[in-house]
Order: sequence, then C-alpha cells, then structure tokens
Amino acid sequence: MGCFSISTVLFFIVLCALFLHAHSTTHWQDIEVLKQLKNSVDPNSVSPGSCLNSWDFSVDPCDNLGGEKFTCGLRCDLVVSSVSRVTELALDQWNYSGSLTSVSWNLPYLQNLDITNNAFSGLVPESLSNLTRVQRVGLSGNSLSGSIPSSLGSLSNLEELYLDNNFLEGEIPQSFNGLKNLKRLEFQGNQITGEFPELDQLINLNFIDASDNAISGELPASYPASLIELTMRNNSIEGNIPASLIGLNFVQVIDLSHNKLSGSVPASLFTHPSLEQLTLSYNQFGSVQEPGISFQNSQLIAADLSNNEIRGLLPGFLGLMPRLSSLSLENNKLSGMIPTQYALKMVFPGEGVSQFERLLLGGNYLFGPIPGPLLDLKAGSVTVRLGDNCLYRCPLRLFLCEGGEQKSLSECQAFGPIIP
Repeated sequence: MGCFSISTVLFFIVLCALFLHAHSTTHWQDIEVLKQLKNSVDPNSVSPGSCLNSWDFSVDPCDNLGGEKFTCGLRCDLVVSSVSRVTELALDQWNYSGSLTSVSWNLPYLQNLDITNNAFSGLVPESLSNLTRVQRVGLSGNSLSGSIPSSLGSLSNLEELYLDNNFLEGEIPQSFNGLKNLKRLEFQGNQITGEFPELDQLINLNFIDASDNAISGELPASYPASLIELTMRNNSIEGNIPASLIGLNFVQVIDLSHNKLSGSVPASLFTHPSLEQLTLSYNQFGSVQEPGISFQNSQLIAADLSNNEIRGLLPGFLGLMPRLSSLSLENNKLSGMIPTQYALKMVFPGEGVSQFERLLLGGNYLFGPIPGPLLDLKAGSVTVRLGDNCLYRCPLRLFLCEGGEQKSLSECQAFGPIIP
C-alpha cells in the first residue's frame, strides 16, 4: 500500500488552513427570512440599540459576527460549502410588536428559536413546520391568538415548546403525538378549550404545564410513562383521578388545583414511589382513601387538600408519613379531635421522620382540646393554623389559633350533634 508524500500532506494542511480562514457568506434564503422578520415588526417598537436595529443588511450577517453590526440575537454555523446557515435566533425581551404570519419560516438549519416576552400578535405561523431541525421553540409572553397549528406536530426533532402566556384558543392538536423527542410542553396562561388529549406516545416527555386555561372534560386516560411533572391547575376539569396517572413511576409533582374534580383522593397517591408534591386544593373531593401501612415508603413531602368537601375524621396516617412536612386540610368539613400523631410529628417526630413544619387545619369542624404537645411550641418555630373550628379554648392570643376565631357553639352543633 502506498503512502502520501510529504509534499502532499503539506498541501492538505495549507488547504485546510485557507478553508478555516475563508470568509463565509450567509445563505440567501436565510437572509430573505431575516429580512421578512424585520419587515414584519412594527418600526415604532424597534428602539435604537436594540437587536433588530442592528439588522441593516449592509454587511453579511454571518461574516460580521465579530463586528459591531448584526451581532445581536443571531448565531450562524460554517458548513462545508462555506455558506453559513442560521442555527440560533433569539429576539427575546425586546418588547417588539408586529405579526409573525407574514414570515415564511424557511430556516432549515435553525435549532433554537426564541422570541419570548415581546408583543407579537396574530396567528402562530403554519410555516414554523418548515423548521425541520429545530429543537426549541419559545413563543411565550406575546399576544398571539387563534388556534395552535396542527402542523407543529411534524417537528420531529423538537424537544421544548413554549406557547404560554398568549391568547391562544381552541383545542390542543392530536398531532402533538408526532413530537417524538419532546421533553417539555408549556401552554399555560391561554384560552385553550376542550379535553386534554392523550399524549402517551411521547415517550420522552417530562414536563407538562397546561394551567390557567379553559380545559374541560375528564383527565386523560393515559400519559407518557416518562412524565415527571404535571401541572393543570385553574381549568374546568371534572371527574375522578384516573389510575393511569397514579401509575406513573417517575412523576414527582402533580398540581390539579382549582378544577372540578370529585370523588375520593386515591390512597395510592400516598404510597407512590416518587411523588413528592401533591396539590389538589379547590376541587370537590369528598373523602380521602386510607392507604394501609404501605404509606411508610412514601416520598411525599407536601400535600395540599384544602378547599374541598372532605368529610370525616382527620386521616390519622398523614401524621405518620415519614417525609411529609407540609400538610394543608383547611376549609373542608372535617370533624373529630386532632390526632395525637399530628402533634407528635410536629414536636417529637422520631428518628428518620420529618417534622411537620406547616400544618394548616383551619376552617373545619374539629373539636376537643388542643393536644398538649402543640401547646409547647414557640411562635415562629412552625406554621400552624387552627382557627375557625370548634376547638375548646383556642384563644386568638395563642399563635396556633391566630388563623381566626372558633365557630359558634350553635354552628358547631348544627353541623353534627356529636360535637359537645
């Protein structure tokens, strides 16, 4: 086998050096898209010194990245043809206004598009589906309206999609199941309606935030097995919590507050192997299922079940959960005496057991004396609210009772004759 001569090797070294120092030129199609983008912006929103103000196109945008012009909000990469392609475009937080629908988004090498926190209005452009290599799209905090284009479901390389805090309406497209690499999906703070779709085909999806919309119907019957956080507070979702949600092995945060969910809070939420934060406040739950002894392996740190319709005695097992340090059961219809295990967990939690640092029980029909260990607590050491109950001797001067006066005797006895 022959080998290269020294002169041949030197020739290639010189050629490579010349290539690395060669001037690149921006692809003409990329320049056209950037021109369209600038022309779509209201000139009155382009302040001197802002990003778009530097885009005068009198110089090559990629060949002058080290100069004073066209350096803001744009990154170009050199490819083999020595023609630069735009891979990152960031125009966030400049308060630009205008419409994006007049831009034909033909930037085939773009990987990151960030135009968050501006004042762009109009529809979400269908042509965003041309960004076949894009991994992150940020359209948050604008004034975009209309429906979410189903064509976005064709962005198979997309990993993060931010549509939150706009004025989007209509339903979430079923085509989103085509976003096979999606890890994060945010569209909170819009006017989305209809039922939330089943996105169980998105095997990489970790985070969903659909809060502050008008989503209705019941919770989906299936979810991505990879889900870590699900936040859907402040919608109009009704029905029960499905077993499929509880069966997610990696979920750590569930926030379904401010909806119309009803029935019983499932016992398996308190025995879950990874769930750390559970927020179900402001719903219509009527009871809490007892989990048996398996709750001892629970990872739950904070549980908020306040402002529901939960009746019966305070669930004693909640005072025995090893990691639970924040519990709110305020403004329900719970009665009976405060369990001793609640007081002990707050004062003498025991080895390997987290102390109650926050215990909110106000606004119920609890009666009897305050457990003795609680009376030894010093103000400021923990947060406890016992006001607006039927407790015997809970004066407002006692910091445990500063959450409000106790109910009148007539109101307490009207709720249940068992109350002395």
